[in-house]
Parts: sequence; structure tokens; C-alpha cells
Amino acid sequence: MEVLTDKSIIITLAVPAFFVLIIIEYFYGLFIGKNTYRLNDTLTSISLGMISRFPVMLNFGVQSAIFIYISKYLNLGLLSVKNPFTWIAAFLMYDLSYYWMHRMHHEIKILWATHSVHHHGEDYNLATALRQTSTGWLWKWIFYTPMMLIGVPGEVFVTVAGINLVYQFWVHTEHIGNLGFLEKIFITPMNHRIHHAKNKDYIDANYGGVFIIWDRMFGTYTPQREELKPVYGTATPLNSWNPIWANFQVFSIMIKDTIKTKLWKDKIKVWFAETYWRPEDCIEEKDPKDFYKKFNPTISTDIKIFSVTQILFTTTVFNLVFINAPLLSYFEICLFGVSLVTLASLTGYLMHGKRIAYQLILLFSILSILIIFIYDPINMSLISSKLLLAQLSCNVITVTGILFFQSLLNMRTLKT
Repeated sequence: MEVLTDKSIIITLAVPAFFVLIIIEYFYGLFIGKNTYRLNDTLTSISLGMISRFPVMLNFGVQSAIFIYISKYLNLGLLSVKNPFTWIAAFLMYDLSYYWMHRMHHEIKILWATHSVHHHGEDYNLATALRQTSTGWLWKWIFYTPMMLIGVPGEVFVTVAGINLVYQFWVHTEHIGNLGFLEKIFITPMNHRIHHAKNKDYIDANYGGVFIIWDRMFGTYTPQREELKPVYGTATPLNSWNPIWANFQVFSIMIKDTIKTKLWKDKIKVWFAETYWRPEDCIEEKDPKDFYKKFNPTISTDIKIFSVTQILFTTTVFNLVFINAPLLSYFEICLFGVSLVTLASLTGYLMHGKRIAYQLILLFSILSILIIFIYDPINMSLISSKLLLAQLSCNVITVTGILFFQSLLNMRTLKT
């Protein structure tokens, strides 16, 4: 029985629609003169969404084992899958559980460390919804165990979880304004924009997944004010396009503070305090002007084109791996994961304007091709394997050409 909160087939089927809607929103923004997309931010969001699926495919954590145990031995059996009330009750219970899970992940630092990746984006668009954590499997299951104890059937749980997550996609847009009375009942683009804002008056509010009623009931609802425009991102900016660093930035800060602070009680408090708290001897001064700055390194046209091509390749390979997962061994999925995560991370580094990333991508691609041909670690009869090999081969050819052309330009510059 699959009872993972994000392993629903509904999510898999919705992914193609997500990308279509992202493209539509992008061109709509251009058409009305309000483009909310930047290339670097968007590609990073896509990379993070892709990487977040590998822990699901590899069954990381104890969530499945605990849910199965509860369903088998501690289940009160109060709800039947055949009763329509079960589905309605489960949908409401899931969203209430999501509210408390989400709220706690904003109020307790060790939980925030796994959730912050979703808030790093300094743009607000449909692609932002793809910024999902790769470490959420550590804690979030805890908040859904009461549903298993009550007796929500596994198939019902997975279905309502999928619907809840898919619903949240459309609220990540700046192109939809006030929806009237719906604002009082549902999570909408307007009230969810407040949730993503880092303004002092907006931060830590509107936690619901589908319904805003929980926020109104428990005192965490904050409306948008006409005179105060939301500024997106996190109080401590990520300042990186590296998807791996995005997942571990807050963990890194907590570890550094634990080592640096002198008081033993603070070494413990660092992990369980409010998300904004830091020991007095670890506080760093921030320039107020940086609050409005967006991380946006200048990059050349070749880097832009190469990065787009790389992420398109990587995402396509991943989707094929995801679809063909039953045909792959655990070891093969791990190899695909390492390859795609490495390529996505190196592409992120390249988007910092670091041209040395070209050499690193070239080296990784050559080594990977050699490993494939010498050791035959993946099933080359599958289209996912063939496409990965094609991507690595294209990297070798393209990067070699770019480096050769760059060396010619450098020689001409030296001569003049």
C-alpha cells in the first residue's frame, strides 16, 4: 500500500499541464507588459522540482513503514472507502493537517530548514510552485499520522493529498487579483502572495493548502494591503542557483551557529527556536537596501542558451526515468539521480557567470560516458538511458566548441 503524501498518480498526470500553464503565463505576462519570469530563477525552480521527486522514487525515510504499521495494527477503522463521507472528511482533515504541518515548518527552525527551499524564489509565478523540498520526508509525515490512526484508507489519503498539492499550483501567480467572497474560504493567488512575502507585516501568515478558513480560525490570516506590495524571498537570501545548496542552506546556518555560539543552551536552542532567532554572538548586520535586491548575476548569451538546453534535457530524462521507474533497479535510479542532480547543480553554477562550470560539465560528461561504455551500469535499451547518453554527448561537443571559440577570441584579444 502506497501512502506517501506526494506519491499520488494525480501529481504525475498534472506535471505536463503545469509546464503548459507556465508557458502560457510567461507569454501572457509579455503580452500585457508585466513579465514575472527571469530565466535563472525559473530554471532553478524547475531543477528543484525535478530533484524533489528522487527521494519519493527512492523511498527515503520511515514514512511508508510507519503509515503501513499504523494502518495494519493501530487503525481504528472508523472510515470506509465506500462511504462518500470518508472522502469529504479526509479532504478536510488533510488540509487541516497540512495547515498545522505548514505552520510548524514556519515557526520551528529545524522544520523550516526543510521547507525554506520553497520560499527562496524572489519572483512569484507558476514556476515557483515547482520549488519543492528534497528533505521534507524527514518530518512532514508526523502531522498526518492522526489520519492513519482514525482509519482513513490509504487510497483515499493518497488521492486527497494529490488533489491538495495540485490545487496549490495555480495560486502562485501575480496575474490574478481579488476573487471576492472566495478570498474568505479558499487559498487564492492574492492571499497566498502574502504567504510568500518577506515583508515584516506579511511574514508567517496564510498557511492553508486549499482553505483559508483555518488561518481565520487560528489567527494567522493576513490580508494584502494596497499600499504595501509584497517582496518575495527569504529574510536571509539564498543568493544562489544551486539546487543542492537551496536544500541545505538553513541546515548550514544552524550548524555554523551551533559551533560558533558560546552558550551551551544556545547550541541546542538554535535547532528548535523560532525561525528568525539566532544567538546574540551569531547575529549579522544586514544592509536595509539589500531587502529589495534580487540575486541576478549578469551572464552571456551562450550561457543562457546552454542552460536552457541543459535543463530541458535534464527534465526530459528525469520524466522518462520517473515513468519507467518500475523497469529500473534501485541502483539505476540512484545513478540517474546522481547524474541529473550533478548536471542541474553545475548548470546552476554556470548561471552565476562562472565559466569554469563549462570545464566541470565537460569533465563530468566525459567521465560519465566512459563509465557507461566500460561498466554498463544502466539499461541502455530504455529511452531514458539513451537520452541521457545523448545529453552527455551533446555536452561534450557543445562545450568543446564553446571553449574552442572562446580561446580564439582570447587569442585575437591578445594580438590586438
